[in-house]
Amino acid sequence: MSENLDEIDRRLLRCLQEDASVSMDALAARANLSRNACWRRVKRMEERRIIRGRVALVDPEALDLGLSVFVIVRTSAHEKDWLDRFEDAVHTLPEIQGAHRMSGDIDYVLRLRVANVREYDRFYQRLIAKVPIADISASFVMEDIKDTTALPV
Repeated sequence: MSENLDEIDRRLLRCLQEDASVSMDALAARANLSRNACWRRVKRMEERRIIRGRVALVDPEALDLGLSVFVIVRTSAHEKDWLDRFEDAVHTLPEIQGAHRMSGDIDYVLRLRVANVREYDRFYQRLIAKVPIADISASFVMEDIKDTTALPV
């Protein structure tokens, strides 16, 4: 799909990833397009789901969610019932920002945001009450060296 994007589309995506609230007039100026041509390109990328949505990035510290945690999950159960329960837990626990099924000896990696270690423990208790897990370990982020939502366009 990326082969269908020209340099103007890529420029638009870079600008929108930096600030999705930019006006169409300002976006068009950055891409050297008319307002209508710019709008058509953005609309086309939205219809093709290249642009999946526009969001506000909220400072986690401002919401007392300063602790970023990566959780490694290993399971001994690989049946559909377990997977359904696990996926339900992932979708209903708001602390989980990302959940990924992995290759290799790790089954899943979860990325969460919580206030502190005590809140992580509360999360942990709720997770294991929802679904049995063979092994779980958490790593707490000490420093964010790079943390971006922008894709390399």
